[in-house]
Amino acid sequence: MNHTPHLSRLAALALLVFAAAAAHAADTTPAEQLGRWSAQAGAPGSVSKGQAFFNQRHGGEWSCASCHGTPPTRQGEHASTAKPIAPLAPGFNAKAFTDAAKADKWFRRNCKDVLSRECSAAEKADVMAWLLSLKP
Repeated sequence: MNHTPHLSRLAALALLVFAAAAAHAADTTPAEQLGRWSAQAGAPGSVSKGQAFFNQRHGGEWSCASCHGTPPTRQGEHASTAKPIAPLAPGFNAKAFTDAAKADKWFRRNCKDVLSRECSAAEKADVMAWLLSLKP
């Protein structure tokens, strides 16, 4: 009895499962995220508006830059906990904004911290346009 075809099918199945898991972990690109938010906003993201939004305090104690730095190209530090934060700009962090669910969660949480509300699609598109403009 030859088990080679059975083992080959198992190996192929294992490879598919592994590839699916890897694809889920990196299911998008920062440019695709920008496209999604721009489409929702009905306008392309603005680099200058994104930079201003990121650095501005919106009536509260913090701005995005309070934790992520300005520009957000180096490791940041959470303003309250001092926990290190990976660079936010995709040009300096290959994992930034490559998981759609995490990106949505990140914006939801951080916008509530900074703005006391969720960010609009236009604000997300603007910030992403600026982040993508930052190059090593």
